[in-house]
Amino acid sequence: MQLLNPGDTFPELTFAVPGGDKITVPEYFAGSYGVMLFFRGSWCPYCNAQLRAFQRAASPLDEVGVRVAALSVDDEAATVDVIAKHKLKFPVGYGADATAVSALTGAFVNPDPEYLQSTGFVLDPDGKVVVSVYSSGAIGRLVPEDVAGLVRYVQEHAG
Repeated sequence: MQLLNPGDTFPELTFAVPGGDKITVPEYFAGSYGVMLFFRGSWCPYCNAQLRAFQRAASPLDEVGVRVAALSVDDEAATVDVIAKHKLKFPVGYGADATAVSALTGAFVNPDPEYLQSTGFVLDPDGKVVVSVYSSGAIGRLVPEDVAGLVRYVQEHAG
């Protein structure tokens, strides 16, 4: 397992979203800053709070050109429920193969039941990692205010 560090190119990751479409990251974020969130599942109160926070922060994130996507091992029905419950407007993928995602990104995996631990990446418009946040448990995750502030800072100090 190799952790992704600042400057690394985010690996191509394709996942299903409810309704039959697929999203490929980092391509989905092309030309924008991106936030890729892996969350433990719809059952996790910390994950639900994080997803709600990113939805509530949609306007400030949009102002600095940040797009968001999320992914878990949940099935499609649980994902549809979490999207509806929190009125999420960003894509939320389901059915992740935790072991394969871990091999690509370094995300920690809970062994039994198997799911991805909370992991967050901020990507630049070229698909390179700006920040990676790995958690081995329930807490320790990206928050939208920090992402907006970081992107604002990077934009102001670019070049």
